[in-house]
Amino acid sequence: MDDRPLLEQTSEPQSRAPPRNTTEQAQEQKQENLEEDCDTHLDQTLQRLQLFLALLGFNQSSALSSGLSWVAFSLIGVALPVAVIEVSNCSDCDVYQIKEFEVFIVASQACLAAVSLLCISHNLRKYGIRKFLFVDRYSGQMARFSDEYIQKILGSARMLILWLAPCILLKTAREVTRILYMPHQSWLLSVAILLALIMSWTYVITIYLSACIFFYLVCNLQIIHFDYYGKSLEGESNVGVFIEEHVRLRHNLSKISHRFRIYLLLVFLVVSASLTVTLFLTTGYNGQITFINGADFAVLSIVQVVGIILCLNAASKISHRAQGIASLASRWHAAVTCSYGDTMQLKISNSVDNLVAAKIWSSTSESDL
Repeated sequence: MDDRPLLEQTSEPQSRAPPRNTTEQAQEQKQENLEEDCDTHLDQTLQRLQLFLALLGFNQSSALSSGLSWVAFSLIGVALPVAVIEVSNCSDCDVYQIKEFEVFIVASQACLAAVSLLCISHNLRKYGIRKFLFVDRYSGQMARFSDEYIQKILGSARMLILWLAPCILLKTAREVTRILYMPHQSWLLSVAILLALIMSWTYVITIYLSACIFFYLVCNLQIIHFDYYGKSLEGESNVGVFIEEHVRLRHNLSKISHRFRIYLLLVFLVVSASLTVTLFLTTGYNGQITFINGADFAVLSIVQVVGIILCLNAASKISHRAQGIASLASRWHAAVTCSYGDTMQLKISNSVDNLVAAKIWSSTSESDL
């Protein structure tokens, strides 16, 4: 017989093996490129978010940026509205503007914005945007998580616009109505006062609502990992993966609680104090309170309540999701325990059956002998 065909047959598998390895390497390279592209898109989204926060004064990574941030806040958020109130104040203007009310409203807005600016900028300076948002690079899951991260960030931006736009329109309507009814010497001065008040109010309220939306965003980003953990409980069977993910989730929840608890407590305290003082001011005023001279209290209360609702909604969503994951983990643990007991019982019964069979076989073999 000729040995050439046999050698050709034995050499064919060896010649076909390298293309298989090349295909696997190509798939791995494609997966790595996909993860890098998704990470690049996420980096771009985070850079835009960081730029927006820097424009509001949250970027205080250096002494210069911190000083510029607080100087801008002091000028735009405090000095400008107080100066406008002093310029537009007159002896017979209580029908159109009550100075005590306006000064208190400016102080309340400034306190909320200062608390938001102080707490969020401190955490951003300490941890950075990625660590503060817990946007981690999970091995093998970066592509899926990256898309969901971007969707949550864009959704938070849309929510900020959705809540901020009606408040700005309401404030603008109030100021335009007051300017129209209020006696004035020059329309140019009245328009300048109107623009200055709206610009200052929008800047301060945007800082406050952005901080609330930021807390909402952090909680929503963690909900992504809760969903991933729940799906892992349904599909995976590796206990080590569950324990690792469980430890990570507990760590992130603990960090969120420690980083935001001071901010939430201060916001609740300022809002409660502001609403209480508002009640005393309005009930203790002897004059007539109308939409023109007292509507800013309603606008301020609406904005404060909107921020509180955003924070409570985020906290309740992440708490509800954590409770759901705990319930799912308990059911999984019970199912695994029961299946382990059934497996052990099956093993014991099988061993007993094997022992009985061995005894029968030994007795039968002895009788045969």
